[in-house]
Amino acid sequence: MFYNLVIALSRQQKRFIILAVDLLLIALSFGLAKAIVMHPVSLLETPFASAMFVLALMSSGAVATVLQGLHKVKLNAYQMQGVMESAIVAVVLMITGTLLSYFDAVTGGTPQLFIVVGMTFLILSVAARLLMRRILLGIYARGTQRKPLIIFGAGQTGQQLAMALSTDDSVEPVAFVDDDSRLQGLTVAGLRVYPPSELMRLVKRRGVKRIVLAMPSATRNQRADISRRLARTGCEVHALPSFADLVANNARNLSDTRPVDINDLLGRDQMEEELPGVSDTYLHRSIMVTGAGGSIGSEICRQLITCRPSSLILVDHSELALFEIDRELRGYCQNVNIIPILGSVCDKSMIEAAIADNDVDIVLHAAAYKHVPLVEANALEGIRVNVFGTKVVADAAKAAGVERFILVSTDKAVRPSSIMGASKRFAELLVQDLATRSQTTRFSMVRFGNVLGSSGSVIPIFHEQISRGGPVTLTHADITRYFMTIPEAVRLVLLAGSFARGGDVFVLDMGKPVPVRDLARKMIESAGFTVRDTNNPTGDIEIEITGLRPGEKLHEELLIGSDMLTTPHPKILRAQESRLSELEMANAIQALRQSLETRGLDLMHQTLEKWIEKDVAQTAKTVNE
Repeated sequence: MFYNLVIALSRQQKRFIILAVDLLLIALSFGLAKAIVMHPVSLLETPFASAMFVLALMSSGAVATVLQGLHKVKLNAYQMQGVMESAIVAVVLMITGTLLSYFDAVTGGTPQLFIVVGMTFLILSVAARLLMRRILLGIYARGTQRKPLIIFGAGQTGQQLAMALSTDDSVEPVAFVDDDSRLQGLTVAGLRVYPPSELMRLVKRRGVKRIVLAMPSATRNQRADISRRLARTGCEVHALPSFADLVANNARNLSDTRPVDINDLLGRDQMEEELPGVSDTYLHRSIMVTGAGGSIGSEICRQLITCRPSSLILVDHSELALFEIDRELRGYCQNVNIIPILGSVCDKSMIEAAIADNDVDIVLHAAAYKHVPLVEANALEGIRVNVFGTKVVADAAKAAGVERFILVSTDKAVRPSSIMGASKRFAELLVQDLATRSQTTRFSMVRFGNVLGSSGSVIPIFHEQISRGGPVTLTHADITRYFMTIPEAVRLVLLAGSFARGGDVFVLDMGKPVPVRDLARKMIESAGFTVRDTNNPTGDIEIEITGLRPGEKLHEELLIGSDMLTTPHPKILRAQESRLSELEMANAIQALRQSLETRGLDLMHQTLEKWIEKDVAQTAKTVNE
């Protein structure tokens, strides 16, 4: 009955009721204040003066309420902002009463009385709205069947989710669960925080069927571990959308959760679904990953762990990056022998010893300097690591009879306009050359474009700029890039490596190139801001065009030629590309080595122009000039 009555009320009727309640509270506040400050009998002494005063206060209070739109605030959304607006109305009442207090014939009161009136009204107004809100939510709850859920994670994201769901018609958050002992026992966003040990009792007592994992900043393996624990409760486990989902417009807001797919988090089962038997390539193998602490290398390690190799040798020159990935993997898997090796891929004796001592079967070479402007400013060091580092690891793999060598390459190696791209193209040519002379090791390379969220990529840079309030910097208004998520790119790299025959140049299907300007706009809007431009001069964040950087392309490519062959996987293609002869490669390597020894930038540029595709040389020269 009450549900139907409330639903039948129009918006105007609801506003009138709230305004009427406020006016009644003004009169009640005056009566209570006069009884407190003076004496209850004083209410009967000057009834006419009191009535005139109440009418004056009601008038000023009504004007203040309407001007602020306080009567238009939805009760189920009444929060701190509404309290502040009620406080403003209370101040207006104090000022009105104080001014009228100088006309004793009208008011018969003192300024102290009106201060108490304002304070009393504020208390009554807030209390009345909270009470009406509770009653209203109770009425709605009886009219609709809301599903109870538990939020795992009582941090800022979890609190935002609880507030977003507090007025939802379909679901109702009933409790927080968090591992942090400092939060346990507290009430956050209106919900009690419980330890994980109380989870099963809460699920049974409250009839919970769904748990939301509100920890988007946790690593993939941390989410996988938590999700496995939550799955034991028998509840459906959901997660907040990732940042990539928000950018891709697959999620509208924080309350738009999605079920957690453990296969998505772990990787192995998904590889098996895409290509049955592929994980056997890495099963019980000793695998070396260079650049293991980087964004791509670390993800390769995480996904390889799920394929149950016998050993995983992690090589990286960054002590901190190596420490972090080593600690993460050890906490995640106890059945794989994890061996961290601190050093550069240019250290020949170290690489040879690492491969021999650990009887390596497969090498995944992800170590490289990849940031275009930085490598452009340090060209010789970029050549040293990207070309000669690759040569050191590839030669050592061939000499040791390693089963497979997989080079992680980039679309910037296609008709390169930068030193970074040219160095990666040389690395590809070097691996292709070794493939023609190897009887045991299968050399291959996998080429793909930008990955979402990798270090130095536009996503984290844009995110940081947006968090600072802008501007978001863009090198060119028409610049485009291919994008793929890190897990997907790594999964396809491992898939491609599993069916390599030797000398293969695999190219990942990156979909259509994405205008980076559109990406920046989506990220700004997803963060709750508006773009400031000529059409919206009052927007929040501006997109600033800074100009192409040295060596930067307007549009990236993935293919040098046009000949493509299919593979067992629809998203992986095999490119047919020309290569240098053994003699040509020897001459090119000798010239590059000489440029390093003599610090000869001119010789380095001449060598790049001579051996990289002819239509590129002029582009590279023009950009560098």
